[in-house]
Amino acid sequence: MSNPLQRLKESLLAAPIIWKGDYPYFIHPLTDGVPRLDPSVLTAVVELIEDAVKWNSIDLILGIEAMGLPLTSPLSMRNNRPQVVVRKRSYGLEGELAINQSTGYSKGSMFLNDINKGERILIVDDVLSTGGTLDAIIQGVESLGAVIASVVVVVEKGPGLVQLQEKYPHIEISSIVRLEMDEGKVVLLDEVI
Repeated sequence: MSNPLQRLKESLLAAPIIWKGDYPYFIHPLTDGVPRLDPSVLTAVVELIEDAVKWNSIDLILGIEAMGLPLTSPLSMRNNRPQVVVRKRSYGLEGELAINQSTGYSKGSMFLNDINKGERILIVDDVLSTGGTLDAIIQGVESLGAVIASVVVVVEKGPGLVQLQEKYPHIEISSIVRLEMDEGKVVLLDEVI
């Protein structure tokens, strides 16, 4: 079996492409929930994230609905850290924080729950393009008094990650792979880990 990074890259290169207007869009089980997810690809990504994180500086793993769930659950189990999910609906729990997010394709509210002052947070996300969602989440987590120890994104495409690194130099923000779409094909860019 190929190494973890190679498994992820091969799965991205094999991803089906659909067109949304004039824009080619790759469909991948880690970013869209379809087609079916090969467990070896999930294992590879979890291993890559684990290797990128200083676990002794993490108290809580924060995933982003919906595709953050398949990533954060195995990380939580394997590293004995609790997890919580940024949700797209309110539950009205004490301390819930509504945050407004805007991306290249959507706007809306998201809700942070059960994040405590001083906790050291690992944020895990599937894809970062414009950075709008992650920017809103970072602001929300910091407003609650928690510390973002690290952000790991599986797929980076577009300028969002670099912009967030410039805006938040005190946070380690990284991705596993960078890609772009070129005439209906996934093109992998230079390695980042």
